[in-house]
Amino acid sequence: MKYIDAAQVQKKMGSRLFANNLAKTLFFLATLFGLLVLAVLIYRVLADGLGSLNMGFLTNRLSTDPERAGIMGAILGTLWLMLVVAPVTMILGVGTAIYLEEYAKKGRLQSFIQTNISNLAGVPSVVFGILGLTIFARALDLGSIVLAGGLTMALLVLPVVVVASQEAIRSVPQFLREASYGMGATKWQTVKNVVLPASIPGILTGVILALSRAIGETAPLVVLGIPALLIPLPEGIFDRFTILPVQIYYWTLDSALVAEYANLAAATIVILLIVLFAMNSIAIIIRNKFQKRF
Repeated sequence: MKYIDAAQVQKKMGSRLFANNLAKTLFFLATLFGLLVLAVLIYRVLADGLGSLNMGFLTNRLSTDPERAGIMGAILGTLWLMLVVAPVTMILGVGTAIYLEEYAKKGRLQSFIQTNISNLAGVPSVVFGILGLTIFARALDLGSIVLAGGLTMALLVLPVVVVASQEAIRSVPQFLREASYGMGATKWQTVKNVVLPASIPGILTGVILALSRAIGETAPLVVLGIPALLIPLPEGIFDRFTILPVQIYYWTLDSALVAEYANLAAATIVILLIVLFAMNSIAIIIRNKFQKRF
């Protein structure tokens, strides 16, 4: 019969408690550091940008004169871009996830597609800009219009939606599918009436993350040749446009020559954050509504 050494057990427990407290302290400090950096950034943006925020700044068109410059065109361009990105990303992303999880046979082809989708999520965004420039702007002769930019950004965030949708579909219990089949439902009826409603909260989470990335990306649109100054207000998906991140990028560059542009860039960042928070809030409300229902 083995005897337990109380001192040794106490020593092991003490070392484990120390490691646990050390890890908790490190995680807390990491979180605190991130929050402090975020607070400093928000403070600097607000301090520099609030002075330039007024109704004229929101309603005026872009101008080379900092005193008269406004971002109405950039706001409309951002909204038009999201109207293209959101439906394209949701239809293609969710459709791909349904095929891979519910219809595709497990094998080399399915594994190959899954591997490439995962790899695409780590591809630099500028590569998608080159792809959009080659296919949409030049091959399809769309140029620098909203539709070309929206399709390019949809390709950029598509892997995020596909992966998130797959995880949401996998989380649906198998017995729900079997119960549907047992009642005589077909494969598509089961997917449409059982799997999709139950997985919508997870799918919408992926869509929120994807749109949040799309609304803040600049590199693909810069490669696509999106202009920043003195363009007409976009009135549809076939018009030339600019968006808030691109305007911030160009005004930041111009601030080296004209200091006032730095304040305009900070004010535009504030508007971009407000638009982003509004979009995310709407999406979260919709997600929570479905989460309560299913």
